[in-house]
Amino acid sequence: MKTLVLGTGTFGCALANHLSEKGVSVAIWGRDDEATRTLMQTRVLPSSLNGKTLHEDVAVSTDLASAIADRAVLVLAVPSVAVREVAQRIRPFYKNQILVVVAKGLEEESHMTMDEILRETLETDRIAVLSGPTHAEEVAANLPSSCVIGAANHDIAVLLQDLFMSETFRVYTSEDVKGIELGGALKNIIALAAGMSDGLGYGDNAKAALITRGIVEITRLGVALGARPETFGGLTGIGDLIVTCASRHSRNRKAGYLLGCGKSLDEALAEVGMVVEGVNALHAAYDKARALGVDTPIINAVYDVLYNGLPVTEVAKVLISREKKRED
Repeated sequence: MKTLVLGTGTFGCALANHLSEKGVSVAIWGRDDEATRTLMQTRVLPSSLNGKTLHEDVAVSTDLASAIADRAVLVLAVPSVAVREVAQRIRPFYKNQILVVVAKGLEEESHMTMDEILRETLETDRIAVLSGPTHAEEVAANLPSSCVIGAANHDIAVLLQDLFMSETFRVYTSEDVKGIELGGALKNIIALAAGMSDGLGYGDNAKAALITRGIVEITRLGVALGARPETFGGLTGIGDLIVTCASRHSRNRKAGYLLGCGKSLDEALAEVGMVVEGVNALHAAYDKARALGVDTPIINAVYDVLYNGLPVTEVAKVLISREKKRED
């Protein structure tokens, strides 16, 4: 099944190689013409992928119209802040192909999920989301990983399961697109908090508490927004949360760590050097929780640090000294 990966970042390149190694006909297109031409000429993948090269059979294109023309599956592997832009750019050439979005986030202004943006922009329901604890660095190295394909249409989910699944990349299916997307977006905010904890010099006890209470908050808010509670006990909930809070590859944990060390938000983002999705999703999550009356103390604490100017040390004390309650 001919596939086009839209996005030449780390995960887009890792997925393109993964599919090509399976024998799938793959092309890759990037928003940045100069960067895409460089990839075309050098075949060298982003530096965080340890100098790996693009598979020889992956075609690289700067011409969106020709790249999209004969492709049955379009994989949107761009940051969440670029999903609407890319959807608008492909709209003139879109012929009802299957769309797979791998971005994990919420649009800041509209508060929409990626699925909702694609439905609105391209007027289609042939959409799936791929999510789970799948850092690009490990997928590119063919280390064992598992993820979930979420689609309202079961036939599309199974088709994509077959497309992506390999000996090192296990794929499950689910109909809970909303839960998968919310798990992927909200865990990034909790990972910012986990990173702050590391930056403050706290230990494993604090990290475990943040992960455990974080999944409670994610589930509360997710269910209030129409997701299934069981989704958050799976790969795209607790699984993705664990890896994002703990991994050295996690941009969100690193940004939080730098904040915990006393860096400003601008300084932290500059040092990470890549998109930190938790920052982009924070406004939407905070506003949704307040509108629905959902208790999200960790999300609120991260918001206070990033946007209300509260010191990380003070917010940490507020979190741990809140009014005593029963665990739920």
